[in-house]
Amino acid sequence: MSARASITGVILAGGQGARMGGADKGWIEFEGRPLIERLLPQLVAQVDAVIISANRNTDRYSALSVPVVADLRPDYVGPLAGIEAALAVCTTDWLLTCPVDTLSLPPDYALRMLASAPAVAQRAGRMEPVFMLIPRAALDALRAFLDSGERKVGLWAQQQDLTRVDFDDVPDAFGNLNDWQAMQQSQQQ
Repeated sequence: MSARASITGVILAGGQGARMGGADKGWIEFEGRPLIERLLPQLVAQVDAVIISANRNTDRYSALSVPVVADLRPDYVGPLAGIEAALAVCTTDWLLTCPVDTLSLPPDYALRMLASAPAVAQRAGRMEPVFMLIPRAALDALRAFLDSGERKVGLWAQQQDLTRVDFDDVPDAFGNLNDWQAMQQSQQQ
């Protein structure tokens, strides 16, 4: 990593998997491997440390030899709760986020985001708010946002005045498996 900054990556795996029938997305298999096992090496190669944000199957995630944190708030309030939990234990300058159902991270994701930090990814002119690089110091702003009852990742990202980093040159960047239909379509390609 860069000598000027250190980055922790967080894999957001703490959701209810509502669009997947309640399945823990990290352990859903795609092309013969659980999603978490596909994504983890992609992220490890780009950052100084990795955390997994998970609210279920924590022993199984811990077996991957990566620290696991659970939401600090009850009732699965969304990705921002996982980011909050990761920021609370983050010891590096920056936190880089990505959801567990991401099939392909750009190999230079962290470096490109760091060049414009704080930053949020963008594709086809559309912000991808769960792909952010935020400073560890953002914890207080995030806590206040969540305490106010807000939950929308995009709204919080907009309020942070993050630089948008375009990834249109990476065809498969941030492709994900949000539901069973997306998974079936991906496996047929």
